[in-house]
Amino acid sequence: MGRMSIYITGDIHGSISVGKRFNSKNFPVGKTLTKNDYVIIAGDFGLLWAGDREDRYWLNWLTNKPWTTLFIDGNHENFNLLEAYPVEEWKGGKIHKITPSIIHLMRGQIFELEEKKLFTFGGAASHDKPYRKVDISWWPREMPSFAEYEEGLHNLEQCSWKVDYVITHTCSADALKWLSLNFEKLNHVDKDQMHDYFNEIKGKLEYEKWFFGHFHHNQELPEHQHLLYDDMIKLT
Repeated sequence: MGRMSIYITGDIHGSISVGKRFNSKNFPVGKTLTKNDYVIIAGDFGLLWAGDREDRYWLNWLTNKPWTTLFIDGNHENFNLLEAYPVEEWKGGKIHKITPSIIHLMRGQIFELEEKKLFTFGGAASHDKPYRKVDISWWPREMPSFAEYEEGLHNLEQCSWKVDYVITHTCSADALKWLSLNFEKLNHVDKDQMHDYFNEIKGKLEYEKWFFGHFHHNQELPEHQHLLYDDMIKLT
């Protein structure tokens, strides 16, 4: 058996871009992968949205791709649908198994994919919240609970504050400050407790690379942080 491959990309927002992002023209290497290879989506997965025929079509389409899809939650998810799935253990952390080859990596978890350790923490604040409707296009669970924050810290303590990759949807306070200085359109984004929490972690954690989405750009940042949107990065 060959070496496992892992790829990571940013937000897909459900049917808006899943077909384009992962078709064989834009992701030709996908044809060479197997179910033992992984493609990770850094939040705003969005294929559990209305529970309708369109959701089912694209979930089936993605399930039938050669690889296994992993995702963390973003802020634009239907958390009522997502959290209806039973919690299972997989590769050392907690998951929701959406289909046999689409897996939600839960918040504050550490997963071991062969020799690589991944710390995952989804969620973010929606800045378009005033234009959305509760339980129709916005869900309070977009922001973590105190227990999830604590579980993340506990799991990092258990692995001596050392992982290979961090995958979050939003970013650290330092990254947000850098983005606000370098991208004019991000000047309005307010810092919240998630940014401070990630900053606290960043100050203690030994990691190779920190990937996040949410801001719809592709950009390398200081301190081995990497903002992802539609780029596809090969990790292994």
